[in-house]
Amino acid sequence: MASIKIRVRSSERYDGVLNAPHRAFLRSIGLTDEDLAKPLMAVVAAWSEAGPCNIHTLQLATYVKEGIKAGGGAPLTVPTIVVNDNIGMGTEGMRYSLVSRDVIADTVEAQINAHAFDGFVGIGGCDKTTPGLLMAMARLNIPSVYLYGGSAEPGFYGGRKLTIEDVHEAIGAYLAGKIGEEELYNIELNAHPTYGTCAGMFTANTMAAMAEALGMALPGSATPPATSARRVIYARETGLALMKVAELGIKPRDVMTYEAFENAIAVLMATGGSTNAILHLLAIAYEAGVKLTLDDFDRVSRRVPYIAALRPGGDFVPAELDQVGGIPLIMSKLLKAGLINGKVITVTGKTLEENLREFKIPNVKHDHMVKDPSTPIKPWGGIRILKGSLAPEGAVVKVAATGIMRFEGKARPFNGEEETFQAIKRGEVKPGDVVVIRYEGPKGGPGMPEMLRVTSAIVGAGLGQDVALVTDGRFSGATRGLMVGHVAPEAAVGGPIAVVEDGDRVIIDVENGRLDLAVPEDEVKRRLSRWQPPPPRYRSGLLAKYASLVTSASMGAVTLPRI
Repeated sequence: MASIKIRVRSSERYDGVLNAPHRAFLRSIGLTDEDLAKPLMAVVAAWSEAGPCNIHTLQLATYVKEGIKAGGGAPLTVPTIVVNDNIGMGTEGMRYSLVSRDVIADTVEAQINAHAFDGFVGIGGCDKTTPGLLMAMARLNIPSVYLYGGSAEPGFYGGRKLTIEDVHEAIGAYLAGKIGEEELYNIELNAHPTYGTCAGMFTANTMAAMAEALGMALPGSATPPATSARRVIYARETGLALMKVAELGIKPRDVMTYEAFENAIAVLMATGGSTNAILHLLAIAYEAGVKLTLDDFDRVSRRVPYIAALRPGGDFVPAELDQVGGIPLIMSKLLKAGLINGKVITVTGKTLEENLREFKIPNVKHDHMVKDPSTPIKPWGGIRILKGSLAPEGAVVKVAATGIMRFEGKARPFNGEEETFQAIKRGEVKPGDVVVIRYEGPKGGPGMPEMLRVTSAIVGAGLGQDVALVTDGRFSGATRGLMVGHVAPEAAVGGPIAVVEDGDRVIIDVENGRLDLAVPEDEVKRRLSRWQPPPPRYRSGLLAKYASLVTSASMGAVTLPRI
């Protein structure tokens, strides 16, 4: 009789004489009286053939449906969109990337509520699909479980391991005359050999780890590659898990508590994951009604060390981490060190501590990849929050991907990514420069595009140790070097970054968490008094709507209704 109680939403839509038209439509797709008496569960597949990250999610959905049926539910698959970040990188297409996160959350809300589903499994892959699905779960607060599609296997060429990061950096090397076109072509051919997301600990794999660390995905499900048969097993088990949480009455906001977000931040810091996770965790927390701020990230980064040598900060990829225990290995180490909360509930119906106790971590050597917190790679987290006269609301830097803790240099400001890239191509960026890219924030971009083409060009040209970059835009999880992003307030709303002039001194002090413009405060105020916002890039369509609703990066760049 438990399954009857689960039908809180679907019973109102499909039971009784007056709902005969609704039932007629479901009968036409093959549902029977027996099916209509069961909880109606959605399998939301972020699916697309426009890239390798989500091309297989519809197949995974069939296995999730098997699990839901075995658990007593009636499953139906519905889609949501995918914007492939790598294909949009360095183009106008990248402006739709962050926007798609909120569109995903909105489309899931629309489909779940319009069709009165009792719960759902969300299947994601490329960068924005995971946070978009988790935002929808938090917003709707009905029984939900997340399933990651898995990463691609790494490629190999010339005796070295490759990921998509290597292709971007090879372009920088080519432009600098360090490699030829044939070498670049061979790297392109070998970098991403299978379907699945980018192979490194970039944004997609980082957000899969965040879903697991939050307790919204099954233990160990973040790291098996997309090609692994274990993906099929996890898909079936995720369907069963949905029916279990529905029967137990566990909802996303029961799982995604403040303590769970602290756990996720701890895993982010320990793995040196993507800076994009900060935006996404803030946005998910907003939807869950949890008060999370940049100060929470700063606090956790100061007490949780960086322990996992994953690309781009290290030499290993999540598929290799999977072989030694995946995210449960990292969380077990953090739990033992008292750095995470083991009492939080998860979608297994058990606490995190119980999950980790039951998970079988392989008895294999792992110290080459994952250190103990007492002997870390770095004594602080892989990401630091910076504040100062150039970023009063905050900025982020991935210290896991750089050995430089302090940089003072001459500002080279550019109004946009393309202008910057052309200057790098012309060889105009020199050692000692701090490249400042502005008007690429959430509102100014709009959509806060990633700067991977620029950062890779800098690193590929051999300037990674000699040039720093500061922007109100974002970075790919594959970015390396001293690159400071998410500067807030952004230029488009009159943040100090809008009035940086050529030759100003910029000071980046990672250890003390500072980002300062060495210009007198009165002079900055004088410049701002003369500043005028540029006209919007778009006056109609999705990007214009987004720009009118989006908030600061320091708030997760969530979109707030104008009421």
